[in-house]
Amino acid sequence: MTLPLVTGVDGSEESLMAVDWAVDEAARHGLPLRLVHASRWERYERAVPSHSLNRPSERVFLENLVATAAERAGRRNPEVKVTTEIVPDDAVDALLRDDDNAFALVTGARGRGELTGLLLGSVGLAVAARARCPVIVVRGDKAGLAGSHERILLGAGEPATGEEAVRFAFGEAEARGCALDVVRAWRCPARESADDPALADEPSRGHEERASELLDALLRDAMADHPWVRVQRVVVEGPAHGVLVRRSAAADLVIVGARRRHGRLGLQLGRVSHTLLHHADCPVAVVPHTV
Repeated sequence: MTLPLVTGVDGSEESLMAVDWAVDEAARHGLPLRLVHASRWERYERAVPSHSLNRPSERVFLENLVATAAERAGRRNPEVKVTTEIVPDDAVDALLRDDDNAFALVTGARGRGELTGLLLGSVGLAVAARARCPVIVVRGDKAGLAGSHERILLGAGEPATGEEAVRFAFGEAEARGCALDVVRAWRCPARESADDPALADEPSRGHEERASELLDALLRDAMADHPWVRVQRVVVEGPAHGVLVRRSAAADLVIVGARRRHGRLGLQLGRVSHTLLHHADCPVAVVPHTV
């Protein structure tokens, strides 16, 4: 069974940008696209007896909203199969209920009613922090949204917990026919002082070599499985969140992994993912790994 790409729509400009991006993504992977709108009004309306044969105006508004989004998707690519759904729930729960049966969940950076000054809306943040499938938050500048860089950026995590993100990144690079930049950031906790500059550099060389070894281990199997994907591997000193935000300006999609711990409630996002979701110059994919 081909899993669909699921996209939340609410009529905002950000959600329509997400629809455009999701149509292109669905076409690249040969996936159906499902557009989901959530409304607690729908739940309330069902619980209240109606004495009118006419459809409530709110229902008509919601149907028009999803129909407009579907029409927009059809104009962008008529080959992509599009379905719509209005769910009587809040937006986060409506999207998360599909996370076991979706190729990925796609959201805009902000939704209707959220403050313009917000870097990231509450729905995108909550879904990215809790979903069990990849989540893409569509944000960034025009070049990143248009995919004109022809480059994917992967923030490399630990070999034991980064395999899902690696597989997703190689799949994206293959589907797009573009280059894949894999970056592993490293830090030297404390530079030892010494009179001999060569001795002072020993600690940093050790950390850099360790980072390179971890990167090799993480990529070995994926590179063997996808020999046609052009990979540029980089180890660089600095905080990972800052390194990836800067490099996102030259990427069409930045991908990071996220740990999901069984039985743990609340948001499960590390500093790197959180920073990218708020500041990246291109769409961000958060790929979960269950611990």
